[in-house]
Amino acid sequence: MLESVARVGALTGTPWIYVAVTLSVLLDVFLPVLPSGVLIVTAATAAAAGTGAAAGHVPHDVPDILALILCAATASVLGDLFAYRLARRGGERLDRAIARSRRLSTAQERLGAALARGGGGALVVIARFAPAGRSVVSFSAGAAHRRVREFLPWSALAGLSWAAYSVALGYFGTRWLGAAWLATCVSVAALFVAGAGAAYLMRRTPEHPKAS
Repeated sequence: MLESVARVGALTGTPWIYVAVTLSVLLDVFLPVLPSGVLIVTAATAAAAGTGAAAGHVPHDVPDILALILCAATASVLGDLFAYRLARRGGERLDRAIARSRRLSTAQERLGAALARGGGGALVVIARFAPAGRSVVSFSAGAAHRRVREFLPWSALAGLSWAAYSVALGYFGTRWLGAAWLATCVSVAALFVAGAGAAYLMRRTPEHPKAS
């Protein structure tokens, strides 16, 4: 992980860090293995560790935390919408693929039931923190032909919440712990703990009761 931090450190002094964050978050809806959360945490750590950051004056050669949040949240929503639209237009071939996947079919049933009860928004937000949960929910919402107005506002809230949480971990972790490497390790661990908790909550979401 320290090698990854070093590579990110080389980008933090240039605008390319925002491009890297945007592309990573945008694409990880299709490739959940991309470490977009780790990238954001590391960039936020660099922002807090930069000269003058502790005094509240972030110089030009470190990332701006508000810009990081905006890039990550916007990319998250755009990626969700792209996956949603792709699944909505997928047709029978995608329906068969979802039917063969127990995880996707179960998520589709739970999301539909939650939306019908008016609680689907919470599931969308929780899923954003779970590993691959964003992908599962976005594809399931599109495949189930849920209306975009039922999905988009919650996707925006989920993306903003996740981006703000990830940036806050790196930034305030560095401010409190001092050492950037220690803050990065602790913040990444907290990110994974949140992901594990979100995955647990997704599994605990009750399925739609079957008609007798």
